[in-house]
Formats: sequence, C-alpha cells, structure tokens
Amino acid sequence: MAGSLSEAEVQFYHQNGYLGIHHPILPPALFEKLKALSAEKFAEWAEKREGVAPSLIDCPHWSDVRLFEFLFAKEILDIVESLIGSDIAIFACHFLQKPPQVGKRVPWHEDSAYWNGRLEPIEVASITISLEPSTKENGCLCVLPGTHRHGYSDYLPVTNPSNQIFPIEVRPEQRDESHAVAIELEPNHASFHDARIIHGSEPNLGTLGRSAFTIRYFPTTVKFVAEKNPNFQIYLARGVDKAGNPYSDPTKQYPPAGVIA
Repeated sequence: MAGSLSEAEVQFYHQNGYLGIHHPILPPALFEKLKALSAEKFAEWAEKREGVAPSLIDCPHWSDVRLFEFLFAKEILDIVESLIGSDIAIFACHFLQKPPQVGKRVPWHEDSAYWNGRLEPIEVASITISLEPSTKENGCLCVLPGTHRHGYSDYLPVTNPSNQIFPIEVRPEQRDESHAVAIELEPNHASFHDARIIHGSEPNLGTLGRSAFTIRYFPTTVKFVAEKNPNFQIYLARGVDKAGNPYSDPTKQYPPAGVIA
C-alpha cells in the first residue's frame, strides 16, 4: 500500500482506531487559507442566526467549491491512502468550533451510529485538522482506543442536554473512560479516527477557542446507499470507483447542508 505514513503508524491506526499526526499537514499558505475560510463561514452563519455562530457547519463543500482545494490536497490524500488504499471517496466534511467558556460538550458516541444506513459497510477514516491549539482545557478530541472493533453501541439520553451537541450518549456500562486518550494538537497538526471508535470531547472551559476542519474519507469498495439518502453528495477524490457509487460534480454548487447547535 502506498502513502506517506510509516508501517508502524498504519499498524497503530488499525489496532487502536485512531492516530495523532504531530507535524504540519498542509503547506503554510494553504493552511492559512483554510483558517480564513473557516472564519468566513462561521461569520456568514452567525449573521444568519442573529449573531450566534453554530458549533458545526455541515458539508460546506456542497455549496462552496473552494473547499475542494483542501479535500483533494495531495498532502492529505497521501496520508489517507496509507490507511484505506488508493481508491478514495469523500463522504462529508465539517467546520467545527468551541468558543472559550461556552463551547459545548460532545457526548461519547460512534460516528457509525449516526451514519447507519448510508454506507455499507461503514468504513470511514476521518481526519481532523486543528486550526487552533487543541488542548484538554479547550475541549480536545478524546477517544477510547480499540472500541472501533465493536462499533455499534447502545445509547441513552444525555443529562443536561442544553450543554451537549448531541442528545444521546453511549451507555455507561459500554464505555470505560479510564482508558480515554486526549489528542492534543498544535495548529496544522491532525488526528485520524475510525468511524466506529467511541469518542467525544469536554466543553471548552478555558480562555482559548478551539476550531478544526474534519474530512470523512472512505474506500470506494464501500457502497453508498443513494436511494436512502436523496440529495446527499459524495465525491471521488482519488483512484477509481469499485462499488458503482453515484458521485457528484466538484465543480458544481449544490444546496447547503446546514449547521448544528
């Protein structure tokens, strides 16, 4: 398998379900361009929502083709290729932010629980590029290593839902938080996680904001269930399709997906 990761890094990812990359991902100019675009998108949504910016902007690439400069970046795709092979598609992307003092908690969850019925099987590698320092104090990503080997836990409603991004959480008896790993990152560093791993993050109680850009990639051997997901756009990023998937045109603008919280 080609790609830019070492054999040890690839093995660590497949064994543990996550990987931290503690060196710059994008060239400096391209990274600054991504940061500026993130700030622009949150400002646009804040204006639409009477000054209140969301926590997550869902699939901004559908309506803004400028995002494909980052989604198709060789520096990112070479890493992804190390993990899932050379035939790569894009499932989704998101801008994320946790403002200081008010950034909400993300309950323990698996992405696979939310995507069930969209991909068969659910094999997705998500990269999260840190746009600002990501620390324990400002609510960095936390994972439970090895839980990707299960992938489909049971859920209960959260307590205090007003300070939570999602209304449900993996049942306490199905997660062992004593094994949690906090992935702290510098700007332009990144983490990968498997769609089936249990992960979450604490609220931002610190004085520094946290913002990030996440891209969800999957191997084209995975089938996208188009008939159950009308108007959901996926894209071929590298290589060839292996599952007969209907890919959208990265030069065309589609209706925006929306925001969360």
